[in-house]
Amino acid sequence: MDDTDDPKQSTADMTAFVQNLLQQMQSRFQTMSDSIITKIDEMGSRIDELEQSINDLRTEMGVEGSPSPSASLKQKIEPKSADDSGKE
Repeated sequence: MDDTDDPKQSTADMTAFVQNLLQQMQSRFQTMSDSIITKIDEMGSRIDELEQSINDLRTEMGVEGSPSPSASLKQKIEPKSADDSGKE
Protein backbone atom coordinates (compact mmCIF):
# COMPACT_ATOMS: atom_id res chain seq x y z
CA MET A 1 0.00 0.00 0.00
CA ASP A 2 3.02 2.25 0.14
CA ASP A 3 2.85 2.58 -3.64
CA THR A 4 -0.69 3.98 -3.50
CA ASP A 5 0.14 6.29 -0.60
CA ASP A 6 3.10 7.92 -2.38
CA PRO A 7 2.83 7.89 -6.18
CA LYS A 8 5.99 10.01 -6.51
CA GLN A 9 8.04 7.38 -4.66
CA SER A 10 6.51 4.64 -6.80
CA THR A 11 7.45 6.53 -9.97
CA ALA A 12 10.97 7.12 -8.68
CA ASP A 13 11.34 3.42 -7.83
CA MET A 14 10.09 2.37 -11.27
CA THR A 15 12.43 4.85 -12.96
CA ALA A 16 15.40 3.54 -10.98
CA PHE A 17 14.43 -0.05 -11.79
CA VAL A 18 14.12 0.67 -15.51
CA GLN A 19 17.44 2.57 -15.56
CA ASN A 20 19.15 -0.32 -13.78
CA LEU A 21 17.62 -2.81 -16.19
CA LEU A 22 18.74 -0.77 -19.21
CA GLN A 23 22.28 -0.52 -17.79
CA GLN A 24 22.39 -4.29 -17.32
CA MET A 25 21.17 -4.85 -20.88
CA GLN A 26 23.73 -2.39 -22.25
CA SER A 27 26.48 -4.15 -20.33
CA ARG A 28 25.42 -7.56 -21.65
CA PHE A 29 25.20 -6.30 -25.23
CA GLN A 30 28.65 -4.70 -24.92
CA THR A 31 30.07 -7.99 -23.63
CA MET A 32 28.46 -9.90 -26.51
CA SER A 33 29.68 -7.33 -29.03
CA ASP A 34 33.25 -7.53 -27.70
CA SER A 35 33.09 -11.32 -27.85
CA ILE A 36 31.84 -11.29 -31.45
CA ILE A 37 34.53 -8.82 -32.53
CA THR A 38 37.20 -10.96 -30.87
CA LYS A 39 35.94 -14.08 -32.66
CA ILE A 40 35.86 -12.26 -36.01
CA ASP A 41 39.44 -11.07 -35.47
CA GLU A 42 40.51 -14.63 -34.61
CA MET A 43 38.79 -15.96 -37.75
CA GLY A 44 40.54 -13.31 -39.84
CA SER A 45 43.90 -14.38 -38.43
CA ARG A 46 43.13 -18.03 -39.10
CA ILE A 47 42.10 -17.22 -42.68
CA ASP A 48 45.36 -15.31 -43.16
CA GLU A 49 47.31 -18.29 -41.82
CA LEU A 50 45.38 -20.66 -44.09
CA GLU A 51 46.03 -18.45 -47.10
CA GLN A 52 49.75 -18.37 -46.26
CA SER A 53 49.79 -22.16 -45.91
CA ILE A 54 48.08 -22.53 -49.29
CA ASN A 55 50.59 -20.18 -50.88
CA ASP A 56 53.47 -22.11 -49.28
CA LEU A 57 52.09 -25.41 -50.62
CA ARG A 58 51.61 -23.91 -54.07
CA THR A 59 55.20 -22.67 -54.02
CA GLU A 60 56.43 -26.14 -53.01
CA MET A 61 54.44 -27.66 -55.87
CA GLY A 62 55.84 -25.15 -58.33
CA VAL A 63 52.57 -23.42 -59.11
CA GLU A 64 53.99 -19.94 -58.64
CA GLY A 65 52.49 -17.00 -60.48
CA SER A 66 48.83 -17.96 -60.17
CA PRO A 67 46.84 -15.06 -58.73
CA SER A 68 44.83 -17.10 -56.22
CA PRO A 69 43.86 -20.65 -55.26
CA SER A 70 40.44 -20.17 -56.84
CA ALA A 71 42.07 -19.23 -60.14
CA SER A 72 44.17 -22.40 -60.08
CA LEU A 73 41.01 -24.42 -59.42
CA LYS A 74 39.38 -22.84 -62.46
CA GLN A 75 42.43 -23.75 -64.53
CA LYS A 76 42.10 -27.37 -63.42
CA ILE A 77 38.37 -27.47 -64.17
CA GLU A 78 38.44 -25.76 -67.58
CA PRO A 79 40.80 -28.22 -69.31
CA LYS A 80 38.66 -31.15 -68.13
CA SER A 81 35.54 -29.59 -69.62
CA ALA A 82 37.46 -28.90 -72.84
CA ASP A 83 38.61 -32.54 -72.98
CA ASP A 84 35.08 -33.75 -72.30
CA SER A 85 33.67 -31.58 -75.08
CA GLY A 86 36.33 -32.92 -77.44
CA LYS A 87 35.21 -36.50 -76.80
CA GLU A 88 31.59 -35.79 -77.70
